[in-house]
Amino acid sequence: MELNMNTNLLIATNGFKGTWPSIEYGAWLATALEAGITLLGINEKPNPAAIDDHHPLEDLFARAVGLFQEQGAEYSLEVQNGDAEHIIPAKVRQGNYITVIGPLGRSQLKRLIVRRSILHLLEQIDTPILYVPAPRLPLSKALICVGGLGYEITAEHLAMRMAMKSRAEITLLHIIPPVDLDYPTARAVRDHWQSLPETDTPIGRSLRQALELARADGLIAQTKARKGNVVEEILTEVKEGNYDLLCMGSPYSTRALRQLASPNVTAEVMETVSCPVLTARYQRES
Repeated sequence: MELNMNTNLLIATNGFKGTWPSIEYGAWLATALEAGITLLGINEKPNPAAIDDHHPLEDLFARAVGLFQEQGAEYSLEVQNGDAEHIIPAKVRQGNYITVIGPLGRSQLKRLIVRRSILHLLEQIDTPILYVPAPRLPLSKALICVGGLGYEITAEHLAMRMAMKSRAEITLLHIIPPVDLDYPTARAVRDHWQSLPETDTPIGRSLRQALELARADGLIAQTKARKGNVVEEILTEVKEGNYDLLCMGSPYSTRALRQLASPNVTAEVMETVSCPVLTARYQRES
């Protein structure tokens, strides 16, 4: 499925300095996709008595505006009061956005009490989310996780559009988790796991289609398979391959995809890797 060409970026920050990489990456992405930017500042601790005090958002906004102008990006600025976990999804529902977000600087205690911010955002936002702990630019190597059910297609297409702008190499990864089931498709995958694109299985067809799409766009693409725990194998591949971007299908695409992309899997990966992670819910073509 092709994303709407009128898609804009929503870059959100609560003033925490760790969100600057997402602003920097968002500026690059807006240029790559020819998209506009809405920079959403979230004042999570409004204090009327401190109205004249300097707020961290001011410094980030000043740096961001300079960067946007330098790159010739169209942008708008907005500030809202409240918790980021509620403000961001509400804003996304008002438009067709790709949400770009970085670490919000939550304390360990708050993460234990109210859950991780990224998990909440994954549940509430049904358009693409790009989580940026570090900018990792230029984009030269991208890893796309392919599950075989087709639910990664939305994120996959966006990742390939990003890769085209910098001629990045693409690796299509499939993880074969430990299973005890014994039926024809499972046996075919198990017996031919190192040559999956040559098999007539759902994952084989998905890998071939993705390869054809990437190569039709002039990208260098290859496939790779790993066996083991899904989270552990993804993290190991990201580390060993030194990728600049990781793309995963949405955890809320379908209940049948839970072994590959449960909410915990996606959130764990996002909070562990040091490269940007792109995820998006599958959306049927109209």
